[in-house]
Amino acid sequence: MLLYLHVPFCRSKCGYCAFHSQVPDENAVQVYLDALMREIALWGDRLGNVPVETIFFGGGTPSILPSKAIGTILNRLAKTFAIDNGAEISMEANPESAVRDTFLHDVRSSGINRLSLGIQSLNRDLLHTLGRPHSAKQAIQAVELARQSGFGNINVDFIWGLPGQRIKHWLEELKEIAKLGPDHLSCYSLTIEENTPFELAHDDGNLELPSDDDQSKMFLYGSDFLELQGYAHYEISNFARMGFQCRHNLGYWEGADYLGLGPSAVSTINSQRWGNTKDLAAYAEQATSGQLGDNAETLTPHERMQELIMLRLRTARGLRLAAYKELTSRSFMEDFRPMITALHQHRLVKIRNGYLNLTKRGMLVSNTIIENLFEAMDRI
Repeated sequence: MLLYLHVPFCRSKCGYCAFHSQVPDENAVQVYLDALMREIALWGDRLGNVPVETIFFGGGTPSILPSKAIGTILNRLAKTFAIDNGAEISMEANPESAVRDTFLHDVRSSGINRLSLGIQSLNRDLLHTLGRPHSAKQAIQAVELARQSGFGNINVDFIWGLPGQRIKHWLEELKEIAKLGPDHLSCYSLTIEENTPFELAHDDGNLELPSDDDQSKMFLYGSDFLELQGYAHYEISNFARMGFQCRHNLGYWEGADYLGLGPSAVSTINSQRWGNTKDLAAYAEQATSGQLGDNAETLTPHERMQELIMLRLRTARGLRLAAYKELTSRSFMEDFRPMITALHQHRLVKIRNGYLNLTKRGMLVSNTIIENLFEAMDRI
């Protein structure tokens, strides 16, 4: 099983972000920590000493929490579940909060062995546009300090396709990033999410994004550059040196069971899915009353098949065709032959060794390909 812990706090809200978070105060942080401990105990009672392969602190900004709190949470998890000796234990962090005092040294000592730094850009103007609270200097300092603190597995998050960004700007940033020597890079295209300041600005015509052609070149040229630097492009937005693929995310993409803890966290175990409320006070109340998870729904075979296609086609390995037959008792190629033939002719997909995977150009239009597959599934 995978464990995800959502930390719902940020010092400020970035204009592009749709993840649930709030500005913390001392009382809110304590309410959260108390409720989280109750939720951990609740699921320990329900699931027993279940094996856990990976743990991921996400958010929000987990590095807002005191390092002592991170250690306390990990100790409680270790007493509640059977954490694998070689478990990957990741934590997201923002540069400005990661570089404070001895924070990185302390969380590394507590058991965090993979650090994911939300840098997003090394360009001062673009950081300002995004609403990021750190500087490029702090970002570089965070990577260097993480190494000095003993982290041997560091990811950096970046966004491309930003307002005013040009192809050469993105490639120049990648060269700077490569000099930092991260073990893993997550490079996401900017997505205009609903109910965000970026959506409002975009709808009002005040957010000029790069052209579709420029964004395509950013993706293709950027991928080529990182592969030349020794990073395998193993998922649409993710690149890793040999042996540094994110095991937690691979678990999601391969359909592993996962337990989500904290406000707004989602869980899927044994085809049962539920989500926690976003409201901190309501979450704390439900953790106390033992009501968390009462809203579980059973995924239908159709929903499970759609998720299998959506998640596995994001990976370089692709969809194992036999997995489709195992879930449906039908042949994937027979069900989708005309579409797959057309995609193959346009060099958007490849089929080999029992797997169907998207080419790089296929990854560029992955959402459209997956949507068309879903529509075809609904007609079967």
